[in-house]
Amino acid sequence: MHRTGTTRRTFMAGATAVTGAVGVGALPARAAAAPAAAPAAAPAVAVFGGGVAGLTAAHELAERGFRVTVYERRALGGKARSMDVPGSARGGRRPLPAEHGFRFIPGIYHNLPDTMRRIPFPGNARGVFDNLVAPREMMFARTGREDLRMPIPWPGHTPERLTLDEIRRALTALVETATGLPLHEAAYFVNRALVFLTSCDERRDEVWERTPWWDFTRAARMSETYQRILAIGITRNIVATKAEEASTRTVGTLGEAFVFNALGRGADGPPDRILNAPTNEAWIDPWEAHLRSLGVEFRIGWTLREVLYGAGRVTGALVEDPGGVRTTVTADHYICALPVEHARRTWGAALRAADPRLARCDRLQTDWMTGIQFYLTERPPMVHGHVNCIDSPWSLTAIAQAEHWPHRDFPADYGDGVAVDCLSVDISEWDKPGILYGKTAKQCTREQVAREVWAQLKAALNDTGRAVLKDGALHSWFLDPGVDGLGTPNPTNEDELLIHPVGTFHLRPPADTAVPNFFLAGDYVSVDIDLATMEGANAAARQAVNALLDRIGSDAARCTVKPLFRAPELESLKRHDRTRYRLGLRNALDLG
Repeated sequence: MHRTGTTRRTFMAGATAVTGAVGVGALPARAAAAPAAAPAAAPAVAVFGGGVAGLTAAHELAERGFRVTVYERRALGGKARSMDVPGSARGGRRPLPAEHGFRFIPGIYHNLPDTMRRIPFPGNARGVFDNLVAPREMMFARTGREDLRMPIPWPGHTPERLTLDEIRRALTALVETATGLPLHEAAYFVNRALVFLTSCDERRDEVWERTPWWDFTRAARMSETYQRILAIGITRNIVATKAEEASTRTVGTLGEAFVFNALGRGADGPPDRILNAPTNEAWIDPWEAHLRSLGVEFRIGWTLREVLYGAGRVTGALVEDPGGVRTTVTADHYICALPVEHARRTWGAALRAADPRLARCDRLQTDWMTGIQFYLTERPPMVHGHVNCIDSPWSLTAIAQAEHWPHRDFPADYGDGVAVDCLSVDISEWDKPGILYGKTAKQCTREQVAREVWAQLKAALNDTGRAVLKDGALHSWFLDPGVDGLGTPNPTNEDELLIHPVGTFHLRPPADTAVPNFFLAGDYVSVDIDLATMEGANAAARQAVNALLDRIGSDAARCTVKPLFRAPELESLKRHDRTRYRLGLRNALDLG
């Protein structure tokens, strides 16, 4: 049973820790004979948003003895949660599992896995972290062409030191093997990758941040294959933004991290990791239970309407309860952990005037990347991992999940006993015409979206002589309920994804604001990974907690915030490039 409050033992320990943390010294000697005073109440923190950022902030604060209340308008987990398909359970089984989009936790993540290791899970020595499994392979599915199926080796040993030539060879082998590009195009892309890898931070932050990936890779001059895989494929399917707009700094930083991850450098684990059960079962529900055991309180169904400001501080928060009644809640400190498109609506003029950096968030952009699940009566003979449908108009990525859930018997545990697998698909492009109706995804009805996605999947997977997906094996489908109004002039999506056009890096705010008791957490906050990810949300929450601890002068241990790996072998080349940049020269490897 969940505990909804703090036990006396937890409260006393927390109060003692925080009282010491905020700098309360020892009592004078003459006070020793006086009756013992009641312990000071631990500072109260209101966290708005129960996604990865909000739960991470609550976790870190609760471990340091703060009294934390999380206000969440819908369901804990945010975009990371899984959900039940309504009305799908039969015979005592659980409902069919659905989600906003499949979870992907690569080895480039360090902060999120650290949190997962600290969430207890029955039978797991390393908590929820041990619920991560590594798919054995991945595939680039080409429509009308042979698919490119690639194993994902993970030797687990400490690799040798790298040289620039070794990196060049690895990149060349990857590109030539995986894409079959003309040699001159492969060589050119490798050169562009090396230019980025050896670019100093100043060049990345200024020049490459303002250069679209499409221009950086000279995609307009290249073949369709080059454009489809190395320009559009990387940005739309992985970073969920358009190659013509995406910042080279963001795309390059992510690509760099994945290259080193694949080479075994600076990695927390394999390049591809997923959960071994539906997300809530494997992660979110145990996390909620653990936070409740630490004294965290939750207000589910409560919506933040406005952060109230006066006399130089946040004075409270106007919230709406599940019954639609508005009230003001107060705390000592406030952490806004809502997605940016929701958060900025709650910042009034006075608060924005107190910290003009908040207004910059109005220029941050979001786009649609939404999940649909297909439930099948036969397990499809697919790749044992993620498939990227490179040529699909709607930029589809997918994974068949049942085989990766070794502790679940899908037909015995879920639905009506007839569905045996869940093909989980992310739709990354909602504004291009499809192949069935000639309409964009936003112009289609929900039924048409399902039919269109199914047709695009079959076009990518059934085109080389194998019937991977069969119409007769399609049991049912479920489209993210956050999408509404499809097929009307004004469709909406409650769960949009932050994207990274050029210049975005300079708009992202820090976790600590100019308001002394107000902090920001979310994947739009300025963190090292610079990408809308669960890792970014987790790192931002850690930074927000650290900022709060700094503000109150706490002696509590600060949250560890681990940056992306930087290969020491390249630092001297980056220092050389810094000199060239300051002299107004191009990178030494930049051939134009």
